[in-house]
Amino acid sequence: MSGAAVLVALALFQVKHYLADFHYQSAWMVASKGHYGRWGGVAHAGLHGGLSLLVLIVVAPSMPMVVVLLVLAEIVVHYHIDWIKARGTELRGLEQDDRAFWRWLGLDQAAHHLTYIAMLAILIAAA
Repeated sequence: MSGAAVLVALALFQVKHYLADFHYQSAWMVASKGHYGRWGGVAHAGLHGGLSLLVLIVVAPSMPMVVVLLVLAEIVVHYHIDWIKARGTELRGLEQDDRAFWRWLGLDQAAHHLTYIAMLAILIAAA
């Protein structure tokens, strides 16, 4: 995987993340995230996985098995990152006007973006 392909992938992951978290996410998904196993949180993680599949098909079309495994892993990891953030903020009674809420949100977003870097590192190692 070339350096240019890695940069394209990172840019595509940023756009994909915005779309899934801030454009396509529904209130049903948000409300479900703090309750382990509820379908809204699963659907949200699946949305991320589906969009990541599109990104990975573009940047690694010759590695279908690795792509599928990465997408499945991302769904599981994404679900749990969101669940931890939702539980953490709910248990602490945090609202959007609390500084701690934004720390939790920032940690959540950083964990997701580090996941994309890890996915690309695995693709590079598998190439």
